[in-house]
Order: sequence, then C-alpha cells, then structure tokens
Amino acid sequence: MNAPSTPAPGGSPAEREPKSSGFAAEFKDAVTLRAFGLVLGGLLVQLAFVMSYVGAFHSPTPHRIPVAVAAPQQASAKIVAQLNALDGDPVEATAAPSTAAARQWVLTRKADAAFLFDPNGTEDTLLVASAGGPSVSQTATQIAQKIEAGQKRQITVTDIRPPNTGDGRGMTSFYLVLGWVIGGYLTATIMGMAAGARPANRQRTLIRLAVLVPYAVASGIAGAVVVGPVFHALGGHFWALSGIGTLVVLASAATALALQTLLGLAGTGLVILLFVVLGNPSSGGVYPAPLLPAFWSAIGQALPPGAGTTLVRNTVYFSGHAVTTAVWVLAAYAVGGALLAWAASWRNEKRNLDAPSANADAETPPQATPAV
Repeated sequence: MNAPSTPAPGGSPAEREPKSSGFAAEFKDAVTLRAFGLVLGGLLVQLAFVMSYVGAFHSPTPHRIPVAVAAPQQASAKIVAQLNALDGDPVEATAAPSTAAARQWVLTRKADAAFLFDPNGTEDTLLVASAGGPSVSQTATQIAQKIEAGQKRQITVTDIRPPNTGDGRGMTSFYLVLGWVIGGYLTATIMGMAAGARPANRQRTLIRLAVLVPYAVASGIAGAVVVGPVFHALGGHFWALSGIGTLVVLASAATALALQTLLGLAGTGLVILLFVVLGNPSSGGVYPAPLLPAFWSAIGQALPPGAGTTLVRNTVYFSGHAVTTAVWVLAAYAVGGALLAWAASWRNEKRNLDAPSANADAETPPQATPAV
C-alpha cells in the first residue's frame, strides 16, 4: 500500500507565491486598463457633447436663408441682386414669377420667406412660416426691417403658417423625434446587454430585428398619442405620425444593433456620438440649418434626428412637401442597419468557429517520433 504523498517543502507554487496587499494592490485591482479606457472614453464623449452643442448654438448666424422675391420685372432683378450682395450672405434670394408663386414657395419649403415689393407705395410685405422654425422667421424679419429702414420704406410681416397653439415655439417635432431616436437605440442596447457575453449569431440577430418591428410600431403610435390626443400639439395627423415614428425608431434601433454587433461596447459609444452628440444639435430642432455653422448644417439632414424632425414638421405643417430626402435617409438607416447587423453576426459566427480549432491546435502536444 502506497504511503500518501508528502507535500513539497514550502507548499504548492500558488501557496508559495506572496499575496499582494495594501492600497496599491487594491487600486490596481479596481482600476484595470479596461476600466481606465472606459473612463477615458466617457470623458471624450462628454467633451465632444459640450463642443458639439456649444459649437452649434453659441453664435447662430444666418447663412443663405432661401427668400423668394415677388416684384415687377424691372425691380425684381435689382432687389434680388441687392439681397444676394449683403455682407456674409445671410440670404439667398430668387425671383418668383408672382406673389402667389412666392407664397406657394414658402408653403412648399422651397423658401423660408417671401419678400413682396409694392411698386405703388412704400410699404412692402414679408411672408414667413414660423412653423418651419421660428428663429429663421425672426432672423428674416430682422434682416428685412434693417434693409427697409435704410430705403426709407416699411415692412409688414405676415406669418402664413404659425405653429399650432399647443406647439408653442414649434419645438414639439424635435422633442418627439428625439424621444423616438433615444428609445430606439436604448432598446437595441438593452437587448444586447440581456444576452450577456454571448456574441450575436445570425439567428439571434434576426430574432432581435423581428422584435424591434412591433416595438417600433408601438413607439410610433405612443408618440402620436402623446403629441395628438394628450397634448394637442400636433393633432390631425395621427396615422402619418405613427408611421413616421415607426420608421425613425427602426432607423435608430437597427443602426444601434448593427454598430454594437460589429464593434461591441465601442459601437454603443459611436451610436451616442452619431445620434446625440452630432445628431441633435444639427437636426434643425433648435436652430434650422440656415442659422447653424457649416459643419452642423451639412450633416444635419443626413442623420436620423434631422431627417425625422424635417419629416414630422413638413408632414404636419406643410402638407408633406419636401420630405422625400428625409424618408430615404431614414429608410437607409433602417435597412442598412439591419443588413449590417446580419453581416456582423455572420462574421462573429466565423470567428467563433475558427477560435476553438486554433486553440485546440495550440494546446495539442507534439507527437513523439517513434523510434526505428
């Protein structure tokens, strides 16, 4: 009968290894390299948030506000040239064939304002539609008043499409879309977190995308209820708003799912950068594009917050004019996000299949060569 083995002097290697203690060891354990990277990432997102919002809003300056000019032929060209020659290019004037055409341009969003010249008197008219952005209407009014004062003329401002009574400053469209966008990417993020550490495969991704569809429909209807029957801010377009909300949520959620499947935690940071840090200040909700700096003005309508805000405003107040681009942008994010999510999950599957075989090859000891 064999005697029990005697432990080697000094115990096992694990027992012989001195255990660290003290503040330095606790700090090293608490602040890992990964934790430091996450904190640094959070700081960068925070700074980007401040820079983006302050950069977009700190000094709103008019730039090429579209203005229609209705005047007799002999005066029209002179007025258009005078407006387009203003320092800083605050307006972009275009001659309209008639007063009715100029008014129609404002209502179809071809122009933000219309200047109607009276050749028989000294009082002209400026038509604005503050439902499309009160700040632009106010800026156009200030510019017209300054010019008219210099010409010893007077200007009468007529708001031909103001916001609804319950819409206040015309900001409801922006806040509604903001809620839809945030709800979309948060839901996609929560679904990813609920799966734990398991990487998404194609089947799981398709299930998540399928779940997002009824969620988006419910979100669209709920948002339409809030701004319609509940607060009477954007009434009379219930089903149109429900459909828009569904599309906005799908665009946000599918894009978030795709980036998170492709990049993991970094994908969540990229979603916040696109939709919140860049998307919100450039959306035209607070200041429309003609008042934003060039960078924010350029990207606003290419991101879901801007496209969604334009789609809601123009549907409710302008009979659905000038919404084609916004619809295509949102559809591209929804469809493109779904396809990218599926492709990223397929990539994950291939990586997971390759990883075990690679590990197995590394762990298999070399076979001894038999002696001859």
